Amino acid sequence: MLIIGIAGGTGSGKTTVVRKIMEHLPVGEVGVISQDNYYKDSSHVPMEDRQKINFDEPAAFDWDLLLAHLNDLKEGRAIDMPTYDYITSSRQKETIHMGPHDVVVLEGILVMSDERVRNLMDIKVFVDADADDRLIRVISRDCIERGRTAQMVIDRYEKVLKPMHLKHIEPGKRFCDLIIPQGGHNEVAINLLTDYIKGRLNR
Repeated sequence: MLIIGIAGGTGSGKTTVVRKIMEHLPVGEVGVISQDNYYKDSSHVPMEDRQKINFDEPAAFDWDLLLAHLNDLKEGRAIDMPTYDYITSSRQKETIHMGPHDVVVLEGILVMSDERVRNLMDIKVFVDADADDRLIRVISRDCIERGRTAQMVIDRYEKVLKPMHLKHIEPGKRFCDLIIPQGGHNEVAINLLTDYIKGRLNR
């Protein structure tokens, strides 16, 4: 099984890159795992304290579960992937059943942060974008999907997102085989990745 890791800052265009790749591949042939589904469950934490949790550092993720699921898939076993509710900051009861695939794409802001997970990847990709562009996308997304105001997003960006990006996410570039500037607008890089995956599936 081929594992492709796709990292990058919040709002860099990772999801767009993955979506555009998947649009050109046979349905059901490639599995996608979002690292966001592997946030640690915070349902035991009082609601007012959940807003203080730093979700942009490696400690926020359940790395052991993610590693176990990747190993299960590599060994041909299906997994029940967790799901996560951003509004309540808690893991949901529902899971996503996912069988083994010839190719699995793992995407998330910090997928390069755990050496054990990183070592399972056959290809490591970093989606890059200007800080201003990322902030605009984050404001748009969080206001619509996560019930935050623009000021809340800006405050969080200054206090958490920007310093965590510089400390934990940006250093992941040095592990990557391919850097995609301009995120989902970089059709050349997206086509290269898509063609590589097609070649693997046709092998």
